[in-house]
Amino acid sequence: MSRSRAGAGPEHVVAGPEDVTPLVERVLALLARSADALPGRAGRVMIGVAGPPGAGKSTLTEVLATALAAAGAASAVVGMDGYHLAQAELVRLGRADRKGAPDTFDADGYVSLVRRIRVQRPGAGVVYAPAFDRHLEEPVAGAVPVAADVPVVLTEGNYLLLPDEPWDRLADLLDETWYLETDDAGRRARLVARHVAHGRSPAAAAEWESRSDQRNAEVVAAARDRADVLVRWRER
Repeated sequence: MSRSRAGAGPEHVVAGPEDVTPLVERVLALLARSADALPGRAGRVMIGVAGPPGAGKSTLTEVLATALAAAGAASAVVGMDGYHLAQAELVRLGRADRKGAPDTFDADGYVSLVRRIRVQRPGAGVVYAPAFDRHLEEPVAGAVPVAADVPVVLTEGNYLLLPDEPWDRLADLLDETWYLETDDAGRRARLVARHVAHGRSPAAAAEWESRSDQRNAEVVAAARDRADVLVRWRER
């Protein structure tokens, strides 16, 4: 059981796009402990990054992956968004008007992927993860290769900390889960700009953010205290 789920609150770490040193050091320390626990073979560390829509989860994992590579630790980045249900299925289910809510994902599929990566051993075949294409607004299968010898896997998404089935299974599959916190006004402005960049009018983008995105953000924030680490993200 992780420290935070054992009753204490999450640890607090301050980082930003120009300095992720505290996060790199944390991952490398976990990796060293993992290797010590598996004498004679490489260990693997899996970190989950949760946070509300627009918090910067993709940015954090990309910056961290680059910094880890510079420190000699290769990583793979796997996004939960690759498990969005296809638009046609959302329409069939009557959920297209709230795309991004927890029940608009193949949650069991995502948890199964994380489990496959967790048990992947040196010498095993590549595990392929899907990605989400924001231009198509659709998931794309087999887009992210996770090789068996990659020591660090970073996975990010809104709902990694939810206490509900099947999301709650992730706690036993990840070494740590971090909650990313950033300036809320900036986060919401980025979401509106993202929606406009992908084809919505400014009015439609603002309406979607205030209705759908904000409702989802509140669901995510309610699980904040389940995190092992609270990462306060400094903007440039």
